[in-house]
Amino acid sequence: MLKVLLKKQMAEVFKSYFYDAKKNKMRSKGAIAAWFVFFFVIMVGMLGGMFTFLSQSMCGGLVQVGMGWLYFLLLSGIAIVLGAFGSVFNTYSGLYLAKDNDLLLSLPIPTRTIMAARLLNVYLLGAMYSATAMLPALIVYWVTAGVTAARVICGILLLLIVTVIVLLLSCVLGWAVARISLHLKNKSFVTVLIALLFIGAYYFFYFKAADLIRDLIANAAVYGEQIKGAAYGLYLFGRIGEGDWLAAGIFLAVNAALFALVWGVMSRSFLRIATSTGAVKKVRYVEKSAKQKSAFSALLGKEFGRFTSSANYMLNCGLGVLLIPAVGVLLLIKGREVFGVIDVFLAVRPGASAVLLCAVVCLLSSMANTVTPSVSLEGKSLWIPQSLPIPPKTVLRAKASVQLILTAVPMLFAGICAALVVDTSPGIKILMCVMPPVYAAFSAMFGSFLGVRMPLLNWTNELAPIKQGGAVAIALFSGWGIAFILGGLYLLIGYKIGAAAYLLIWTVLFAAAALLLLRWLDTRGSRLFAEL
Repeated sequence: MLKVLLKKQMAEVFKSYFYDAKKNKMRSKGAIAAWFVFFFVIMVGMLGGMFTFLSQSMCGGLVQVGMGWLYFLLLSGIAIVLGAFGSVFNTYSGLYLAKDNDLLLSLPIPTRTIMAARLLNVYLLGAMYSATAMLPALIVYWVTAGVTAARVICGILLLLIVTVIVLLLSCVLGWAVARISLHLKNKSFVTVLIALLFIGAYYFFYFKAADLIRDLIANAAVYGEQIKGAAYGLYLFGRIGEGDWLAAGIFLAVNAALFALVWGVMSRSFLRIATSTGAVKKVRYVEKSAKQKSAFSALLGKEFGRFTSSANYMLNCGLGVLLIPAVGVLLLIKGREVFGVIDVFLAVRPGASAVLLCAVVCLLSSMANTVTPSVSLEGKSLWIPQSLPIPPKTVLRAKASVQLILTAVPMLFAGICAALVVDTSPGIKILMCVMPPVYAAFSAMFGSFLGVRMPLLNWTNELAPIKQGGAVAIALFSGWGIAFILGGLYLLIGYKIGAAAYLLIWTVLFAAAALLLLRWLDTRGSRLFAEL
């Protein structure tokens, strides 16, 4: 039974490799093989290659000064963090709050067997992530320092110890996330916040990695003595990779004891958490009058509710909403320096700073595309807005208005910030504030046009219309193309008529195209929507 349950858990993890949610059918054997080859290339080729390069840049210098233990301590720490964060959400959703808890617990299967299968699933996923860092580290060390029986066996034991630590951390963090999630009303915002923090931390350490490695190698002896004096256990942990049998035995015993403790605690708390529905606040009914809304306002609120209720929707279609104002703030801080460099470098293209800034803002706005997948996200519930006693154009306008509100205001803010710091004429500054919101209106209408003409309604996973739809891809690449044309055309020939005339022409073109697309949505687009 344990083997069957583990196979089920792994099938759920790799479900998208076997099942095409976009077409609602199983993939062909060739497609399945291609997906697994792609997965192998990403995990081994990309991640493994990155950690191989990192290991090579650190190993030689640290081994030469007798600090091989520090090398293993650092790489093991990276592997533990990678494995824990890579599997913590699988622990949260697959171990504690899985959707099939009620079904499995109703079957004549011991609770410990269910828990063991899910723990094995968590362990395998964590081991997969941590091994992408640990295996290159071990191989590079063996090549650099030489191969001995003690180094090979203890290195394999270090890998085992790291994967068990990842499992223990995943269980603890997953338990914490599960407990917290039971008391949250809107979990989507928490998921988005954690994802943004992780992305920010990744890029921060990515750009700082080279400086950190150079500083570490230059001061390895100092840091090593500090670790030995303040945290001798960490020194022993790193010694495992160098072939220290005593250190390996100590940490194996500690890991076994901690695992037994975690297993005992989970055995007592698993059933309670898995069957919990969360805290339900008692609300006393108080009679009050409801404010009447227009049909458009009600639909607009419904679309905003759909957007904020899905972490996938917000992360994939709303990232630009945060990036655009962030660029505006950055311009207030560093804008004069940036524009000064551009003006000197492109002195023969006067006004290039203003035009290129508008192109960058338009490029970022393509990352805030909520309207294109909005029709497809209706899915099997499309009949509901179609059956309402309201014109179809009202539904389409409400969907387009969500993107217009989410992007026009940040783009206006970014344009104002740029106009405050750029050294140009008042007319160009006004156009820098006007053109981005006008482009936002065009983008919203164009995205709605694509959503109606290329709907994807037969899906079982919302990621299919959000990330895999052809309309979404066209909208994204069209936004990039327009931004590159806007900036590149000015540098080629547009500068001859001046930045003011150039931006005015594009503003008029965007406004005219937006009005034409709005007219199409109100007429032919409405008929197509009603017939879907």
